[in-house]
Amino acid sequence: MSAVSVPTPAEPTTSTLTPRTAYLRATDAEAGLPGGRLLEQIRAELRRTTVPDDTLDALVVRAAQWSADESIRFGDLTGHFPEETDRAVLVRRTALGCAPLALHSGAWLQWLSSSGNGDDPTVLRMLALYAYDVGVGNPHASRGDAYLALLRHLKLSENAVPAGRLGGDQRVGEGHFVLPALLLTMSRRPEDFTPEILGADLCLRAVGLLPALTPLRKELPTAAGWDVIDPATGRGENGESALALCRATVDSLIATDGPDAADAVRLGFRWTFSSLTQWSERLYAELDTARSPAFEMAELMRLRSREGAVYHQTFQLDGRPLAHWLRECATDPYPMLDALSRSRLVKPGRPEKSPLVTGLVSERGRMFRVFSPEDLAVVRRWIGSLAAPADGDTDGGRTPHRALPAPPRLDLSAWDAGADGADRAPADLREAYHLLLRRTGGPALRQWATTYVHGWLGRSRHGIDRSEMPLPERWTPRGLRGWLAEMHDQHSEEFERDGAEDLPEREALIDATVQQAPLTLIDGAWIQGFTDYAHASSQIGHSLFDTYWDELGNGEAHLNHPLIYREVLGEMDVDLPPTASRAFAQWEGFRDASFELPVYWLSIGRFPQTFLPEVLGLNLAMELSGVGGSYRRARLALKQYGFSTRFVDIHNTVDNVATGHSAWAADAIDTYLSSITASQGEGALAPAWERIRTGYRSLNPPSGFLARKAGRRAAHLASRSRAGR
Repeated sequence: MSAVSVPTPAEPTTSTLTPRTAYLRATDAEAGLPGGRLLEQIRAELRRTTVPDDTLDALVVRAAQWSADESIRFGDLTGHFPEETDRAVLVRRTALGCAPLALHSGAWLQWLSSSGNGDDPTVLRMLALYAYDVGVGNPHASRGDAYLALLRHLKLSENAVPAGRLGGDQRVGEGHFVLPALLLTMSRRPEDFTPEILGADLCLRAVGLLPALTPLRKELPTAAGWDVIDPATGRGENGESALALCRATVDSLIATDGPDAADAVRLGFRWTFSSLTQWSERLYAELDTARSPAFEMAELMRLRSREGAVYHQTFQLDGRPLAHWLRECATDPYPMLDALSRSRLVKPGRPEKSPLVTGLVSERGRMFRVFSPEDLAVVRRWIGSLAAPADGDTDGGRTPHRALPAPPRLDLSAWDAGADGADRAPADLREAYHLLLRRTGGPALRQWATTYVHGWLGRSRHGIDRSEMPLPERWTPRGLRGWLAEMHDQHSEEFERDGAEDLPEREALIDATVQQAPLTLIDGAWIQGFTDYAHASSQIGHSLFDTYWDELGNGEAHLNHPLIYREVLGEMDVDLPPTASRAFAQWEGFRDASFELPVYWLSIGRFPQTFLPEVLGLNLAMELSGVGGSYRRARLALKQYGFSTRFVDIHNTVDNVATGHSAWAADAIDTYLSSITASQGEGALAPAWERIRTGYRSLNPPSGFLARKAGRRAAHLASRSRAGR
C-alpha cells in the first residue's frame, strides 16, 4: 500500500476567526451577531463561488446530478476497504466528517420567522419547512437528532451533545466546519440574508442525502432513520417533499421581493454548491488517504504530541529522547513513525507481540489508559501494515508521499470587532417594540432588553409570598396536571356564576381590542427563542416550539392568530399599519401603556436559556389565562355586537387543559423540574420553582408604587452587574 499523508494545516492568524470557532459561536441560541464589517465579510465569502450563474431550474438539476454521480464515486470507494477494520475506518471518518453539517440539518432556517413577520404568507412557508426539519410535535425528532442516533450507534457521539460541542472534537478537521459555520452564522442575521439562506437550503435539498453517506446507508440500513436524515424528504401529513416545499417557498419570496431576491437566492445556492463540492472532494481524498494505516497513525501522534511531549524525557528512541520526537510531531509526525517502526516497541506485522499495544498499555504499564480503544485500533492497524509493503513501496508504509488539499479558509474576524455605529439603546417603549420585532440587534439593544426583563421580574417578585398566587408554594413529582384541572374548573365556575354579567359597551370592547393589538399581533413572542434548533426538538422545548407553530397557524395563513385578530379589527373599522413597521409602533391610537407587556414578551423571548424557568412560568400563565372563562366571556361580548368570535374560539380549543397548549405548558415545567432534580439534586428544585412562579406572575405583575420601585432596583442591579464584568 502506498503511504499518503496530509500536512498539518497552517493555523489561521490571530485576527481570523476559524470556522470551528465560528461554528461554536453560531450554535449558541442567544448568539448576538454584530452588523457592519462582519456582514461585508459574509457577503464577500458568498461571492467567492466557482459555480457560474444560471437559472434556478438549471442549478437544481445540476446539483441533483452531481449528487447522483458523487454517490456512485463514494460507493466505489468502499471497494478499496475490503477488510472489516478498514471499513470501520471509512465509516468512522465519514460519519464524523459529515457531522457538523448533518447535526444541524435545517438549522439555518431557525430565525427566519419573527414577531414582526409572523403573519407573512411566505414566512409561514419558511416556518413549515423548518417544522419538517425539527419534527414538530415530538421530542428529539429533528433531522439532526436522527443523525445523532447514527453517531450513537457507531459510538462516536461523545462530543455531539449538545451539537455545538462537536467543535471541540479534534477528530473532525477544520475544513468540515466551513460550510455549516457560514450557514449558521447567516442564520443569526436573517433580515440581512433571507434569500441567500433559502438559496443555500434549496441547494442542500436538491442534493439530498450527502453523497458520502450513501455507502453508510447501504452498510448500515437500520442504524438510523435515513429518510429523516435526507433533507429532501417530506415529513408532513400531506406527503409533500421538503424539496418541493422549499422550491415553492423560494418562488413565493421571489414573487414578492422581485429580481434582487432572485439574484440573492441564486448566489446562496451557487456558494453552497461550490462549498459542498469542494468539501466533498476533500472528504473523498481524506477517505482515500485513510486507506494508509500510516496516515491515521500520523494523525493520532499529532493529536497526542503536545500532551506526550511533557513526559518521556528519558526514554530514548533512535538515540533521541522520545519527548523531542513528540514535539516535532506537531508539524511532521512521519520521522517519528519511521523511528518507532524500527524500535523494540513495535514488531512489524505483529501487533499482538508489540509492547506498544500490549505491556505498555496494560494495567501495570506506563501508558495505561493513555490511548482510547479507538486509538489502540489505529495503532494496531498501523503495526499490522508494516509487515507487507505493496509493490514499489520500500518502507512498509512508513513514509508519506501524497498530501491532501489544504482546508478552505473562512474569514469572519469582524465578529470580534463589535457592533457598528448604528447600535444604540431604544429611546422609549415604542421604539423598543419596533426594534425588538426583529431577530437581530446590537449589544446596546440586547443590554436594554436584559435590563427590562430583570426590572419586570423584580416587580413580579415583589410581595409574591403575600399574594394570592395560584401556583402552589412547592412543586412535587406528581406534577401540575392535577392543579391544572382544578384551575380549569375554577375558571368555569366563575364564568357560570357571573360570566354574562356586566358585558362591556361596544365602544369599550373596541377600545380594549385595539389596545390589545400590540400584544396579540405578536402572539407567541415570549417563546420565539424556542425556534432555535437546540431547543425546538428538545425534551423541554419541543412543546414550546409546537405552541409557537400553532400560534402562527401551522404554516397556514387562514389559521394564523395575528391575521385572525386583524380580521376582527377590520370588522371594527380599525385598519392598523403592518406590525413590523415603525408606523405601527407610533400609531396614535395606542396608549403608551399598551406596549409595556408586549415589550416584556419580546425581550424575554430573546433569552430562552438565560430565563428558561421564567419563560416556562410565563408560558403556563399565558396559555391558561383564558381557557374555560375569559375566552367564553369575550365570546359573548363579541357575539353581542355582531363581531366574529373565531379568535377566542380557536384559543379556547387549542389552549385546552387536556391535550392543548395549557397541558403542554404544564408538562414542560414538570419535565424541566424533574430533569434538574435528577441532575442537580433536591437543592436546585426550590430556587428553580421560585423562578417559575415569578415567571407565572409576570403575565400580570403588581403595579403599585412599591412594586415598581422593586422593579427599578432589580433593573439597576442587573445593569451594574453587567458593567462590572
